[in-house]
Amino acid sequence: MAEERGAPQVADPAALGLAAFALTTFLLSLTNAFGESVTPLLTFFGFAAFYGGTVQLLAGMWEFRNRNTFGATAFSTYGGFWLGLAVFVGLVVAGKVPAKEVTLSVAWILVAFAIFNTYMLFWSTRVNMAVFGVFLTLEATEIVLFIGNFMGQAGGVGVTAIGGYLGILTALVAWYTSAAIVVNSLSDRPVLPLGSPLWRPRPLAPGTRAPSPATGE
Repeated sequence: MAEERGAPQVADPAALGLAAFALTTFLLSLTNAFGESVTPLLTFFGFAAFYGGTVQLLAGMWEFRNRNTFGATAFSTYGGFWLGLAVFVGLVVAGKVPAKEVTLSVAWILVAFAIFNTYMLFWSTRVNMAVFGVFLTLEATEIVLFIGNFMGQAGGVGVTAIGGYLGILTALVAWYTSAAIVVNSLSDRPVLPLGSPLWRPRPLAPGTRAPSPATGE
């Protein structure tokens, strides 16, 4: 999830952040797609806290070190999402959230993150096709899931089940992108394609200073 910039100060953390996001998304999406009788919700709990949450947040911090504003914002936000969701599930299990409020609460959480994801989807067009694919499938997942939750549908039922299938697709796209970044870092030429940006930066006028990737100024 790298912007065009000079040589990185540390190894590209995007592969790790995407892998953490993919695995946790996959586990939760199994519950949404097939229901808790097939894949219990708590299966994802520890991984949401430590892999999708903490590890992805660390990837976001390392993207700040690489002066990659896009990657830092994306990974840190979704790291926080998984940490927050783990806490919420813990509160539900502890009986602190009334059963009738669970799907409504999840729906509003998904609405909030869908708003964030919408503008990140637009700006991902300046990264590459693989990253755009992650945000595009995630956008569809969040929208379908918040509709299903507003309808009060549990995992494995109706619209929520469709959102689960879309989440599985999102995880697969994220895993591919992570794998491509890893294998491409081991070669002097791309092995797995990431695709070109849909929205390329405009050429700079002669004598114009290139913008800082950290600030855009």
